[in-house]
Amino acid sequence: MRQADVMVLGTGPAATRVAIKCAEAGKDVAIADPRPYGGTCALRGCNPKRVLVRAAELYDWIARAEGTGVQVDQSTVDWGKLIAFKRSFTDPVTPWKEKKFDKAGITQLHGEPRFVSPNHVAVGNEELDCAQIVIATGAVPVSLDVPGWELLITSDDFLELDELPSRVVFVGGGYVTFEFAHVAARAGANVTIVELGPRPLPNFDLDLVDCLVDRTRELGIDLQVSTEVVAIESTSTGGYVVHTKSGQASSSFDTDMVVHGAGRVPNVAGLDLEAGTVRYGRQGIEVDGHLRSVSNPAVYAAGDVAATGAPALSPVASEEGRTLAHNLLEEKPRKPDYGPVPTVVFSVPALAAVGLGEKEARRQGLQFEVRSGDRARDNSMKKVAAKHARYKVLVEKSSDRILGAHLLGPDAAETINLFALAMKAGVPATEMKSTLFAFPTFAHDVRGML
Repeated sequence: MRQADVMVLGTGPAATRVAIKCAEAGKDVAIADPRPYGGTCALRGCNPKRVLVRAAELYDWIARAEGTGVQVDQSTVDWGKLIAFKRSFTDPVTPWKEKKFDKAGITQLHGEPRFVSPNHVAVGNEELDCAQIVIATGAVPVSLDVPGWELLITSDDFLELDELPSRVVFVGGGYVTFEFAHVAARAGANVTIVELGPRPLPNFDLDLVDCLVDRTRELGIDLQVSTEVVAIESTSTGGYVVHTKSGQASSSFDTDMVVHGAGRVPNVAGLDLEAGTVRYGRQGIEVDGHLRSVSNPAVYAAGDVAATGAPALSPVASEEGRTLAHNLLEEKPRKPDYGPVPTVVFSVPALAAVGLGEKEARRQGLQFEVRSGDRARDNSMKKVAAKHARYKVLVEKSSDRILGAHLLGPDAAETINLFALAMKAGVPATEMKSTLFAFPTFAHDVRGML
């Protein structure tokens, strides 16, 4: 049986940081992943998604340029070339990461890892006796209790499509759906979104979501809310029939592809955590404040698979990876320093948020002022013909501290970071408002929001 000081399950940002740091410190490290090395963010998530979204943004900029004096020929998105461009970023990831692990002296295992006992992990036919085990296996699409759900493709599959079908249905109205739906619509597809709840993107500000919904429908996307997908069937022609129910009304429609956008869950299936006495629940592996398993002191977890209560985002996983590397190597453990975590829906326009929303702030009993408005009226938005742009900032009355910020617009994904920095540094709203930002820039609009 092979021995390992540290066994790492997964090869995403959290797993990679732990493995490299421990190897550099002289630990005997092994790493395992059943999929190509690199993790979701680099291969199947953040980075490749952003390539597709950038194409949609460019298309949108060109469309908005009409009437501004810019003469542009009819623009189109060549899907095949776009995916080829995306692969120029993703294809080098796995060999680069394998080379990096090899240089660090890390034992690389390819296969499904599973616990055999609290300190033993098997990968294929090989079993390892591990002093410490780090689980950073990420998240996977949730299984749906819908007949024919196996016919759905995932966001992973969507990013690998050599051709985009003319009709696409997305099940679920979360951020992944909105991002890919906005890309697909601008690439010429007829897009439908079916959302079970009364509104999409429930974790974002209602008023800003309503504005984004208006823009989504303007694009020709058929957004159906309070609608349940009850069954999916394949047809003899290679297409699909989606059966839905809204209230007492039932309907069905044909499509060429159905995409899973109904949420993700911690990737623990197949790990046999019971054999490792690793306690877990719906939110993932239960850990203490130092990311250590509450039931097996040899086990740690980080990223989307850990039930920390932090958002399932790549920067969070990276911070937890840094924290875990420290805790495995240093005598005095520490907790992750998340601070305010900004999150972005990379639709076009983008929707971004950091901190508290109105409902949560009221639940906490905070006394605050809501500063909000329609940014489409601002000169900065008029200059780029952006007709769907809004903001909402929550400021505590007694302390002048910024409790939360919510932005919709072509600059939202970048501008939200200014609010995150101010909140982490404790910069009051008055101080932020008095800061001289370069003009004319989108960031300069922050002063007007405060």
